Amino acid sequence: MSLTNVWLQTLGDGLVRADQVAGIDAHQTPALTGKPSYWLLDVVLPIATGSGTRGDWGISALHRTLVQTPQPPGNAPAALARLLTQLDTVSAAGVIVATRKHGGTNQEGAGDDRTGDAATPAGERDVDSPIVRFRFTPFEMPPPGRHTGAEYM
Repeated sequence: MSLTNVWLQTLGDGLVRADQVAGIDAHQTPALTGKPSYWLLDVVLPIATGSGTRGDWGISALHRTLVQTPQPPGNAPAALARLLTQLDTVSAAGVIVATRKHGGTNQEGAGDDRTGDAATPAGERDVDSPIVRFRFTPFEMPPPGRHTGAEYM
């Protein structure tokens, strides 16, 4: 993938560049005393760890959570993979935000279950699973020939 201009909003860590994603994972957290179990939808990033000498470096997995749901996220990993593939084919630039749907509303409380380009502002794209919605919002593009101003530095 060449998704160097597509970013994924994580639940608490900021943004992750999509071309760094090595996997998409859904797993359940253990239930703790007084706290229910949740399902996490994560992107998996390869990370080099070691002590700084040759041969002591290894690659391990770093999980970054995109969304937390009370029930299994269903086909959300495949829906995200499909969205990333679609964005890769059109050389997109923007941010993907995952939100949880519950009772006909998403995590932000928008209250609609519309999908597809006709339901979103120009350029935005929604991809749904039964539990999770992924919304891609493209970056605003500067007018042609106006790429030298201070706002682009």
